[in-house]
Amino acid sequence: MIDPDRPLALLAGLTPAAFMRKHWQKEALLIRQAIPGFKPPLSFTGIKALARSDEVQARLIWQDDGEWQMEHGPFKRLPTPRDTHWTVLVQGVDLHDDAAAALLHRFRFIPDARLDDMMISIAGAGGGVGPHFDSYDVFLLQAQGQRRWRIGRQKDLSLQPDIPLKVLQHFTPEDEYVLDPGDMLYLPPQMAHDGIAIGECMTISIGFKSPSQADLACGMLEAAADQIMARSGKAAGPYADPPLPGPGFTGLYRDPDQPATQNPASMPEPLVAAALAAVGKIGFDDALAQRFLGCWLTEPHASVQFDGADEAEDLDVLDSWPDSGAIALDRRTRMLYRGRSIYINGELAPAPSSAALRELADRRVLALDTATGRNASAATRECLAEWIAAGWVHYLPTFTAKK
Repeated sequence: MIDPDRPLALLAGLTPAAFMRKHWQKEALLIRQAIPGFKPPLSFTGIKALARSDEVQARLIWQDDGEWQMEHGPFKRLPTPRDTHWTVLVQGVDLHDDAAAALLHRFRFIPDARLDDMMISIAGAGGGVGPHFDSYDVFLLQAQGQRRWRIGRQKDLSLQPDIPLKVLQHFTPEDEYVLDPGDMLYLPPQMAHDGIAIGECMTISIGFKSPSQADLACGMLEAAADQIMARSGKAAGPYADPPLPGPGFTGLYRDPDQPATQNPASMPEPLVAAALAAVGKIGFDDALAQRFLGCWLTEPHASVQFDGADEAEDLDVLDSWPDSGAIALDRRTRMLYRGRSIYINGELAPAPSSAALRELADRRVLALDTATGRNASAATRECLAEWIAAGWVHYLPTFTAKK
């Protein structure tokens, strides 16, 4: 794991603790040679192959006579190195490549609950997506070639109308940098920026989730609805397995004192009061928020499909628990914990939180020595076996723990 008090070249010599205190969501930071001698996880050819895949979200952006154009993938044909003023953006590269996932995990000094995905863009000379701003934090790592970045904080965030991109109408840059391979630029939310390729180049973007208040409120309401359905004995949604403790909702509205009415279309006041009383029984509390966030934040990307264990080593673990080797999370697996609860790939784990499961979540790998293997609880071992069978984790027969 990352020591928050250890200086990192990745952060211009700052410790993760100092970076989070001074820069996170506050101010930009230029980092020269964040990763010296950096080699990208995929080549241009590899990125283009992903852009042609049905399983990948990709966009092609270009300018035609000064007008912005955009097309969504998959693509049969893509620009050649001789073409200019084009950009291909591929989302979620970490879901498809182990090296990309390992690079993303170097940023885990920020909670996994905030870590989103890795996007890689390739561009011809002059390529870019126009001056814009993001609503989330982003690290822009130069992978190949050079890109010129102009950045600035500005209050006017109005966008150009009637174009397929969110391009700022009035961009006023304050600083300008040319990034070489291994250089990186951190930008907080709503920092306006414009990156232009100097010749053919590749840029890696590490982005972070920034749920809106509407996202959180709607999610809590959906989680509450799941609890109501579960407690009333009806079908439950993803946030209600098992139901949280709370009041039942099985009673019927009754109005034995309702008098005959002269105005049949008038809504009865007791019915309105009954509706308010029913919703007042819902506990919007810590337990509900944890259940919603744990399941929601670990939900795999819609394109992800796990294959069950098919390797001999994985299947052997289901029959006999070894003393050596390790279990590692699949690169696409998302795992969080809080208190006695473990959440993995959109589900609440049937076993309570244990030291072994928390270590697996934090390190994404769990050494199967006597401390965490044979001595682990039966519930923990059963969980791990189920996850191996589902393809969520994999057995590594040889493993050396990092110091």
